[in-house]
Order: sequence, then C-alpha cells, then structure tokens
Amino acid sequence: MEKQLYAKIFKWVSWALLIISVVLLLVAFPKFGGAGEEGAVTMLLGWAYAMLGLALVSVLCVGLYVSAVTNPKSLIKIGIVLVGAVVVVLVAYLAASGAQPLAYNGPTPSEKELKLTDTVLNLAYGLGIVAVLSIVVGEVMSAIRNKKA
Repeated sequence: MEKQLYAKIFKWVSWALLIISVVLLLVAFPKFGGAGEEGAVTMLLGWAYAMLGLALVSVLCVGLYVSAVTNPKSLIKIGIVLVGAVVVVLVAYLAASGAQPLAYNGPTPSEKELKLTDTVLNLAYGLGIVAVLSIVVGEVMSAIRNKKA
C-alpha cells in the first residue's frame, strides 16, 4: 500500500514539474532574438539549476531513507562514497589553474569563474577517462572469464 502512495506522489510531482517547465519555456520562447532575451535565458537557467538541485537533494534523501530503513550498515558505504566524491572534486579544484583563455576577446571573467570552469573541465576529463577505462577493463575481464569457461 505504501509503494502505491509513493508512486502516486511521484507521478503527481513529475507532472507538476513538467507543466511548470513547459509554461516557463512558453513564456521565455517569444523573448529569444529580441528585447528581454537575457531575462529569458536567466529565468530558464535558474529553473534548470532549481531542477538539478531538486534532483540531487531528492536522490540523496530518498537514497539515505531507503538505506536507513532496509540496511542501516549501508549508511557507512554511502558516507564513504560521499567523502570520495568530495575528495575527487577537491583534487580537481586544486588542479585547476584558473588561467585566462587564449584568443578570447569577450568580457574578462573573474578568477573565481575561471577556476570553477577549469574545475568542471578537469572533472569532465577525469570522469571521461575513468568511464572509458571501465568499459575497456570490463570487456577484457568478460572476455577472459568467458574464455576459461
């Protein structure tokens, strides 16, 4: 019975967020290419940030709740994963140079913006490399296991 309630709540919240997103897009769309374009872009980016934040908070809260109810010992694993994620982001931040871009003629970004951009790029590079290596190692291990059988 409780699962059905959660399914209904999830369904209604999903529909509400979808409707709000469509309404905001319809309000902002006519402003593109004319006066007020910056406000429309700012509004849509703000909504995207809000949706991303809501998704992250929801995943963490639901994950913690389910873990605590089903297996309290798994909270330790979640804590280790979160600490690992913080360490990876911290390393990417410390490795970011924050140097000015070459051949860029636009407005000069602040040092904080450059550092944040470099951090995100370092994370993207590192996680992309890890993803490719995981695929290759997984396929090699699968081929080795199948060959022995």
